[in-house]
Amino acid sequence: MRKAGQVVADIHKAIRDAIKPGVDTMTLDLVAERVLERESARASFKGYRVSGVRVPFPNAICVSVNDEVVHGIPNGSRFLDEGDIVSIDVGAEVEGYHGDAASTYAVGRVSAKREELLYVTRRALYIGIEQVLPGHTIGDIGHAIEQWVLGKGYGLVRDYSGHGIGRKMHEPPQVPNYGKPGSGLTIRPGLTFCIEPMVMNGQEPVRNVDNGWTVVTCDGSDAAHFEHTILVTEEGAEILTPWE
Repeated sequence: MRKAGQVVADIHKAIRDAIKPGVDTMTLDLVAERVLERESARASFKGYRVSGVRVPFPNAICVSVNDEVVHGIPNGSRFLDEGDIVSIDVGAEVEGYHGDAASTYAVGRVSAKREELLYVTRRALYIGIEQVLPGHTIGDIGHAIEQWVLGKGYGLVRDYSGHGIGRKMHEPPQVPNYGKPGSGLTIRPGLTFCIEPMVMNGQEPVRNVDNGWTVVTCDGSDAAHFEHTILVTEEGAEILTPWE
């Protein structure tokens, strides 16, 4: 999983360098494919199926722009503009194990409002990670994230959550971005899971668009998404996807 996580981190670093005004989102997918090929890794997302969606996910990464929350499909006709924000979600499989991480990037210079959204969402991720200690619970993670996000006046995506990960990209337990202290699974060394707050600067309801995959905010407000794959150790959390 450390190998898979490092591939995910390398993809993020390569994509971060490629993001600029005028780049189409399919180009970012091709950047990911080149790293996967170089590292003899497989894209976890490509061909992924979920119940209720007729077609499998077609690409190596999810690229979600502005009001798109998650699961945006790369498109050669979708160009990034100065001032956009773009969420990149990456999954990679190496030797039968998966890594998964997301980050939202500014395209050129962005507004102060979007800059603050990125800060609040990224900080929510690390506030959640701080709760990863043996004896704490999954509810402690969600509660810490929820208190931070709502306290800053932002909306929190509740329909999608973090998740266990290992030999499958999505495994139990679910890791919601809200919860009650002391509730849910007790955290113990050896567990691996993803924490991934998704935050918007408007109202909380979200919806799927016609492609069946892409999730957008109902009110058209901006959204951001940050995620790491975590290993629980005796001392706390080890980040397996070091994209910083």
